[in-house]
Amino acid sequence: MATSALASSLVPPRCATPTSSPTSSSTSLAFSRIRSLSRSTGSLDLTASFFADVNLAVTARREGRSSCRGKVTMMAPIGTPKVPYRTPGEGGWQWVDIWNVLYRERIIFLGQYIDEEFGNQVVATMLYLDSVDNSKPMHLYINCPGGDITPCMAIYDTMESIKSPVGTLALGYAYNNAGLLLAAGAKGMRVAMPLTRVALMSPAGAARGQVCHLCFQHDTYQMSLLIES
Repeated sequence: MATSALASSLVPPRCATPTSSPTSSSTSLAFSRIRSLSRSTGSLDLTASFFADVNLAVTARREGRSSCRGKVTMMAPIGTPKVPYRTPGEGGWQWVDIWNVLYRERIIFLGQYIDEEFGNQVVATMLYLDSVDNSKPMHLYINCPGGDITPCMAIYDTMESIKSPVGTLALGYAYNNAGLLLAAGAKGMRVAMPLTRVALMSPAGAARGQVCHLCFQHDTYQMSLLIES
């Protein structure tokens, strides 16, 4: 009894194993397991598990070339990025997706092929901004390969009909109907960056039906010319 009491008094107290932070790497985890094995009261368990822990720690240190403790893993943004934005007249800030911020600043970005769905979104946005305040200009940024004739003409007619002046700025490229929208900007507000490519092409289409149908379309075009005159 005396011998066991003396032996227990000579054994140094164990230190609590520090808990790893959520940002600890596999290197810190492996070394903590090695230290816990070395502080055990019994004999060292020199098994495959111990050597696996040593190999894991050494390999991670060699590949990282520096200590991996305390590193914060930065993840790339997924989806639409959000930015802080404060609405004029309000005190608080809020996280808003970047496209919503551009719309609030009266900026519309054409960065894809203009199909019917995207054209309707652009037209609806322009009509809404014009109804909110028609004294401020809108800015149409164009980096677009063009699009279908019908939605592009809808955007063009909307630009010509609203009271808000619409400025156009091309960056990257403006092909086909996108070049037409670039030229449709308000006078003095049409800009193209130095390395922008602008290419206009003749519209392509197909005609179907009888000759009388084509004549009817021609008569409709002539009537529109008479109305404008």
